[in-house]
Amino acid sequence: MFLAHLPALLAAFFASAVEFVEALTVVLAVGTVRGWRPALTGAFAAFLVLALLVLVLGPFLTMVPLRAVRLLVGLMLLTFGWRWLAKAVRRAAGVLPLRDETANYARETENLRGLGAAHGIDKAAIATAFNIVMLEGIEVVFIIVAIGAGSPALLPTAVAGAAAALALVMLAGLLLHRPLAKVPENALKFGTGVLLVAFGIFWLGEGIGMRWPGADVSLLLLIALVLGGALEAVRRMSMTTKQGNIT
Repeated sequence: MFLAHLPALLAAFFASAVEFVEALTVVLAVGTVRGWRPALTGAFAAFLVLALLVLVLGPFLTMVPLRAVRLLVGLMLLTFGWRWLAKAVRRAAGVLPLRDETANYARETENLRGLGAAHGIDKAAIATAFNIVMLEGIEVVFIIVAIGAGSPALLPTAVAGAAAALALVMLAGLLLHRPLAKVPENALKFGTGVLLVAFGIFWLGEGIGMRWPGADVSLLLLIALVLGGALEAVRRMSMTTKQGNIT
C-alpha cells in the first residue's frame, strides 16, 4: 500500500517544495527590506486562503462521478506536468538559463526599496507577501487536489507531502534567512514534471476505462518511461544546441 502511495507523496512534496522555495525568496525580501511583521502577516493570510481552497475543492470533487473526475484530473496533471517538464528539459539541455534565486532576491529587494517608507500598516509589504504566496500556492492547491481526487485514500497522502515540503522550506528559511540558492530547483522541477506527467497519463487512462496491469503499481513503470523519454529529449536537445554553437 505504501509503495502505491509513494509516487503521490513524492509528487506533492517536490511540486510544493519548488513553489514554496520561489515564494520564500520574495517573503524573505519583504521581511528584510520592509520588516518581518508585514511579511509574515501577508504570507499567513495567503496560507489561510489556500487551506480553505483545499477544504472546499477536495470534498466538492467527491460529488462528481469518479470517471469524470479522473479524466479531469489526468488533464490537469498533464497540463501542469508537461509545462514544468518541458521547461526543465530545455534548462537541463542549456537552451534556457537556470533560475537564479539569489538574483531574484536582489531584484525583489530593489523593487521593495523603491516603494518608499510606510506610514502605519505597510499595505504594500503585506500585499507583496500575500500575492506571491497565493500565486505559488494556487498551483500547489490544484496539484494536491488533482493528485488526491483520483482516489479518496490519496488526498491525505498529497496533503502530507505538501505539508512536509512547507515545513522543510520554512525551517530552512528561519535558519538561513536567505534565499535557498543552492537548492537544485531545476532538478526538482524535472523530477516533479516526470511524476505529474506519469500521474496524468495514469488517471487519464483510468478516466477512459483502461485497466492498468498491476493497478497502482503500474505508476512506477509509467514514471520510468516518462523519465527515460525526458532524459533522451535532454540528450538530443543538448546535441542540437552544441552543433548550433559550433556552426
